[in-house]
Amino acid sequence: MAPALWLCLLTLVASGIGTATGFGTSTVMIPVMTLFAPMPVALLFVGIVHLFGDIWKVILFRRGINWKLVLGFGLSGIAASFLGASLSIYAEALPLKRILGAFLILYVVYLLLNRERALPQTHGTAVCGGALSGLLAGFFGVGGTVRGAFLTAFNLPKEVYLFTSGLIALLIDVTRVSRYLWGDTRLGEDLLLALAVSIPISFIGAYLAKRFLDKLPQKFFRVFVGAFLALVGGKLLIWG
Repeated sequence: MAPALWLCLLTLVASGIGTATGFGTSTVMIPVMTLFAPMPVALLFVGIVHLFGDIWKVILFRRGINWKLVLGFGLSGIAASFLGASLSIYAEALPLKRILGAFLILYVVYLLLNRERALPQTHGTAVCGGALSGLLAGFFGVGGTVRGAFLTAFNLPKEVYLFTSGLIALLIDVTRVSRYLWGDTRLGEDLLLALAVSIPISFIGAYLAKRFLDKLPQKFFRVFVGAFLALVGGKLLIWG
């Protein structure tokens, strides 16, 4: 198992990056956690930290919300995350990670070549984005990147983007964490101690990210998120 100190440092870095991009902490934490813990245990630990990260985003960016997107992403995401979490208990990771990486890179290339265009701003886009991100969040713990890709289609102000992303992720995370626990996945005593320290540290990371975003002009925000989509996509495509 990873020492508590390293997990706390990882939480601080992951929370800052996850809040700033809207992807959540899982994108950074899951690949590292799986080096030290079985996949179900890593999913539970990171899922709980991610859930509190969602709460911090909702608190810090509470001035912005889009209820249509929350419902479109959230309802389909809840059902899909329960399915994904159920599958993760009984199945090994599949090459879907590399497929996801390829999709993210192609989508970023599409955004660069068509700066004024993205996925259509429709209810169907929201439902599909919620279902796909929920499924991947439950199964792999990294659905935030897909949610971010679909949310960029709506070209939201950064406060609305981050609050909406946080609230959608909160609905999905409550579902999947409950499913992991229902499937008898538990944390050892050392991880429970690390978790107790990591939760408040995740707020510090989220707060520092907010301070950074307050100084980032809106016109650069979509580029900032797109760059992280490309980095995550490259990592998934190459290393899985």
